[in-house]
Amino acid sequence: PRQDGSCLRFRVPDSALRTHMTSTIDIPDLAATEAFGRRLGALLFPGGVVALVGQLGAGKTHLTRAVAEGLGVRNPAAVNSPTFVLIQEYPARLPIYHFDAYRLSGPREFAELGVEEYFRGDGVCLVEWADKVEPTLPPEHLRIDIAILNESRRRFTLTATGDRYERLIGEFP
Repeated sequence: PRQDGSCLRFRVPDSALRTHMTSTIDIPDLAATEAFGRRLGALLFPGGVVALVGQLGAGKTHLTRAVAEGLGVRNPAAVNSPTFVLIQEYPARLPIYHFDAYRLSGPREFAELGVEEYFRGDGVCLVEWADKVEPTLPPEHLRIDIAILNESRRRFTLTATGDRYERLIGEFP
């Protein structure tokens, strides 16, 4: 309190209240990528949003296919990059909404796809090239940066924003 008995009040931005946790996992080969993705898919929850970031050929679509397997998609081979259609939907334990922002001009064009409805829904959203549309992602989500170490090895950097995602990445060694 101040001398006159009044209190100073200030607003803390919502972003300052969000928690972040980062974990790095070295993935030695394609089989390990598949195992990671299946485990992630099994742990995801309704309204889950996973932002995938990495250069061409890093394995974003391959990881998405493995996540879909973990969610129980019937035909994992049908999971492919939606580069030209922008979004693919797959029935599974939770509906899967697979976005590809590669060809989009930016966040505004992504938002015009109606992504907020998907983000607030009961499915799981997987967004490839998420760095191109980051401002449109929900405040809480899981970001996976995929770095190519060599032909088969990758490094996944998981950044959890929000409690549910922190608990989720805590499930990985």
